[in-house]
Amino acid sequence: MGDELAGIHATWEFESDAVVIRFERGIRIPKLFQALRERRIPHEALASVTLAPGARGTVVLHAVPRAGADPLIEAAAGQLKCGNDPYRLVLPADRETLAEYYRDELLAALAPLDTERPADGFLVEAPRGPQSFKAYDGKAYFDGASEVAFRWSWSGASSEKWKAGDQTFQARELSGVEWRSPELFEGYLRLLPRDREAVPDGGQGGRPAMQPDHDPAALVFGGGRGPVHQSLPFAAAVLAAVRGGGAGARVPVAVPAATRPRDPAGVAERIRHLSELHQAGLVTDEEFSVKKAELLAEL
Repeated sequence: MGDELAGIHATWEFESDAVVIRFERGIRIPKLFQALRERRIPHEALASVTLAPGARGTVVLHAVPRAGADPLIEAAAGQLKCGNDPYRLVLPADRETLAEYYRDELLAALAPLDTERPADGFLVEAPRGPQSFKAYDGKAYFDGASEVAFRWSWSGASSEKWKAGDQTFQARELSGVEWRSPELFEGYLRLLPRDREAVPDGGQGGRPAMQPDHDPAALVFGGGRGPVHQSLPFAAAVLAAVRGGGAGARVPVAVPAATRPRDPAGVAERIRHLSELHQAGLVTDEEFSVKKAELLAEL
């Protein structure tokens, strides 16, 4: 393959063993797509590919992700609206024949693969680097590797959270991440410590689940705080770190720096996040200097 198919919000490049999705930028582009920028989806991370009519004279080419293969989709847990689905390529209806060709090519590439069973580990890379976002009752920080921190807001945090104090979590101590879209009634991000792992009745350890606004392991957002394009990539990155330490987990090896395309804007953004973590005391002076030097070396 190796061809490209340009849609309304993204372009798909068809490699011999993967689909590279590059999202456009602009005020009309969903913010989640702009945050994701580019994603490489190995064929083994896909379950199927479909083509169906879309709205207002369009067709939609949809790569259906394999269960357990993508940390972003796992964290979203079926809550993404169609307009935010990164696996949908919307095309003008007059390109339907071309879309059919690429659908058939992808289906042929998937045929020899065992994509019906859930993946043993993540096959799609999670969002990279240190991340943070502001919620209603605090701010979340992730160092990009192993540590998550919640810093409470004096104006929004409940008394239970203030009594518990600011929280720091290690990925190895977590069993998972629970994300609820802020586009629903109320959004939140809850970290699941291994000693409080969720059970089927919706509680933890056989007890009713604590309300997110009272839970020191949760942040509450909505009304412009913790929007999808910030909180979901954060949740996916943390989930990948959690699963990365588990048995059988597989996360793709990062592209070596020598072959990684230069991205000055992306490096500057990662340095900004790193500075926030440093100022918040989550990264030591030495760690900040070493990581900043690594980022500058990518330029």
